[in-house]
Amino acid sequence: MALLEVEDLRTFFKTRAGEVRAVDGVSFSLEERRTLGIVGESGSGKSVTVLSIMGLVLPPGRVVSGSVRYDGQELTTMKSKDLEDIRGDRIGMIFQDPMTSLNPTLTIGKQITETLERHRGMSGKQARKRAVELLEEVHIPKAASRLDDYPHRYSGGMRQRVMVAIAISCDPKLLIADEPTTALDVTVQAGILDLLDELRRDHDMAMIIITHNMGVVAEAADDIAVMYAGQIVEQATAEDLFDRPEHPYTEALLGALPTLEGDARHARLATIPGRPPDLIEPPEACRFAPRCKHAGMDDCNTVAPELREIRPGHWVRSAHPASERAAEALVTA
Repeated sequence: MALLEVEDLRTFFKTRAGEVRAVDGVSFSLEERRTLGIVGESGSGKSVTVLSIMGLVLPPGRVVSGSVRYDGQELTTMKSKDLEDIRGDRIGMIFQDPMTSLNPTLTIGKQITETLERHRGMSGKQARKRAVELLEEVHIPKAASRLDDYPHRYSGGMRQRVMVAIAISCDPKLLIADEPTTALDVTVQAGILDLLDELRRDHDMAMIIITHNMGVVAEAADDIAVMYAGQIVEQATAEDLFDRPEHPYTEALLGALPTLEGDARHARLATIPGRPPDLIEPPEACRFAPRCKHAGMDDCNTVAPELREIRPGHWVRSAHPASERAAEALVTA
């Protein structure tokens, strides 16, 4: 049985102009000790998906329908108090932007110990001792002496490590990292990704990493789900997705990656023309069609493609995935 199963999840936000369909029929599962990378451009629904899983969507947003089962328990219908017992304990989460996610008025030690006292019933002394161990585990030097510092005394990378320490403090079975490398320089990003992988293996955790960076998921994920306009448009193992991308959006994302090889070093970076659709009134057909260079076929603009398994373990939401386009080209050649 999968550790996490998300089925047909829909989360909408009510606005004066209408309901924004931020997450619109998302389904996936996550096995124990595996890492799922969810990737896509800003506004694709990545963060709202994980906030929906955690029960942290605030008004005017609401989970309209769908199912989220964690370790066999349905979370969408769970009472708030029961859900609070799971959040921070059995599911840990690293929120976006370590610069603003920590409370500037509380010491680092207080922000770690309050989780341990709430979920593990530790005394102040026990929680403080454990907090030092956690800071050491995320490689913060002189941990004992840094416990009473406030967040402004930490660099961006060290704040992110503190967020990781809080998220793993109760030894969760699932860790969700929402843009864990945002606003960090490249060398610090690499250190955070290495740390997450080390902790995942040491704690036998499953992990979800949310990012817009294809390089991050290439390094950190076992499986990848590509989101566009509130939907998953492609899902596969990391190796298969990078080797044989099927959806035109995934192809475009990979084509936009910079390269240092040959003459391509001096070429202009590729871009994806156009912009994502209005999610108040999304297209009834393929949502990527207005930006897709393969959308000349009639069904691209008239048929809403379903997410289908094109080969074992590789799912795509496209009427004309790459492998089928290649086969058609051979027939007509």
